[in-house]
Amino acid sequence: MKYRRPFLVVFLPFAGGYFLSYVYRTINAIICTELSTGMHLRASDLGLLTALYFLSFAAMQLPIGIALDRYGPRRVQAGLLLVAAIGAVIFSTAHSLAGLAIARALIGAGVAAGLIAGLKSIVLWFPKERLPLLNGCFIMLGTLGAVTATVPAEQLVAAIGWRPMFLVLAVATVSCAVVILVLSPEPVRCGARAALNFAGLKRIYASQRFWALAPLSTMCISTAWALQGLWASPWLADVEHLNRAAIVRHLLVMALALCAGALLFGIVAQRLRSYGIPTQIVLIAAAVLLIGAELALIMQLPVPSYLVWAIIGSLGAATVLSFTILADYFPSEITGQATAALNLLHIGGAFILQYAIGIGIDFWGSVAGHYPPAAYQITLAVILCLQMIAFAWFVNSELPTWQPSRMSMKQT
Repeated sequence: MKYRRPFLVVFLPFAGGYFLSYVYRTINAIICTELSTGMHLRASDLGLLTALYFLSFAAMQLPIGIALDRYGPRRVQAGLLLVAAIGAVIFSTAHSLAGLAIARALIGAGVAAGLIAGLKSIVLWFPKERLPLLNGCFIMLGTLGAVTATVPAEQLVAAIGWRPMFLVLAVATVSCAVVILVLSPEPVRCGARAALNFAGLKRIYASQRFWALAPLSTMCISTAWALQGLWASPWLADVEHLNRAAIVRHLLVMALALCAGALLFGIVAQRLRSYGIPTQIVLIAAAVLLIGAELALIMQLPVPSYLVWAIIGSLGAATVLSFTILADYFPSEITGQATAALNLLHIGGAFILQYAIGIGIDFWGSVAGHYPPAAYQITLAVILCLQMIAFAWFVNSELPTWQPSRMSMKQT
């Protein structure tokens, strides 16, 4: 009962904003065919257009982190959602690549606080021992947007077209902004006590443990986002030779796995922490699963396709683990900046990978709009090598710091 009101007026409204950010993030996977044929876009054009969401999203992270610690999540999130709504309206009416690009950038900037504003709110309104589970639940609810951007979005596009669909999204975004502004209270821990300066960022970026975590977290999460947000669909068409219906089903499975992964990561991490087992162990296990799934794709191993893509989809929710680990490194006064600092790398990595995959695939050339399987496999193999380097760096850097007995005493 104690946390019932914060759950209704803080947790759920901010989860709604994060839900919309995931719809916008992954919706291009459903409409990529309409965009490429109707606007005559190459793979690199489509990759850049979709990745602009991540570029503008990344550019906003550090300013948002400082603003969250200074002004609180309520005003920051509500104001930015209005920017996203404007972007959605422009996207629905644009008839050129430049117009779509501007709209996509505005959308990315407008939903850039979706995750970190929600996590900041959780830190402010709920006890720290509940963070892993609450973070997992929050991200799970938000990632339902990725589910909505599959079969439901496909049906809506078939019924009214993709342009009217973006108008519907614009209305939903404005509504969410109004709810947050009207219902969510202003936390007393923000305001004058949170000085508007860059001292927190300096402390964060000077931390060795931050740079031990960041490469692995970025390479795993950014790859999952880049694939789920766009390139899974062309891979399924050109490498696995699936039809439109089967591709949409795969995207739905990935989205469901993303939701399940967010909740599962939160539950497992919280349970293991109660036994003195650090969350870093869960992140390592998740990274191993991702690497194995990518190897199965590259080598075309006889593993069920749905299982492989479900594993990849679930890793998009590994932010639950990364941000829980990060909360142990820094005090709550700078958690907004710390989360933004890491999320900047996640989003920036997704932008680079999503665009780079398009360039790599374009290098091989297309035949009737389709690319050879080797184009996808070799491009993903390069990414896999980078992930393995990041994995080795994280284990080598963090292993000496793990002291289960002390952590168990801390938890108790």
